Amino acid sequence: QVRLVESGGGLVQPGGSLRLSCAASGSAFSINTMGWYRQAPGKERELVAAIIRRGYTNYADSVKGRFTISRDNAKNTVYLQMNSLKPDDTAVYYCTGDTAATFGSPTYWGQGTQVTVSS
Repeated sequence: QVRLVESGGGLVQPGGSLRLSCAASGSAFSINTMGWYRQAPGKERELVAAIIRRGYTNYADSVKGRFTISRDNAKNTVYLQMNSLKPDDTAVYYCTGDTAATFGSPTYWGQGTQVTVSS
């Protein structure tokens, strides 16, 4: 079993930055793909970014050039650096993990962390 715990959410003004972190525990060694999804009120959950252990990344078009996903395999931790934040980025952000080295639907989910972009 894998446990994912997010941190780093909060309130930020438009144009600001936040860095989310997610630490995997349990059978974390088995996780090949880690990522971030988000869900805004009244909207469907959507992929934000994902990264495979070898370093391949996948981003939603809406965050390309603004968000950067990275991971520290030794620490079983994934990060999401979010710059130039917009009100539309407001959502609950979920850390995800999967044993498959693909960008498919993840198996493991964190509890979520709120990101609010507002002046």
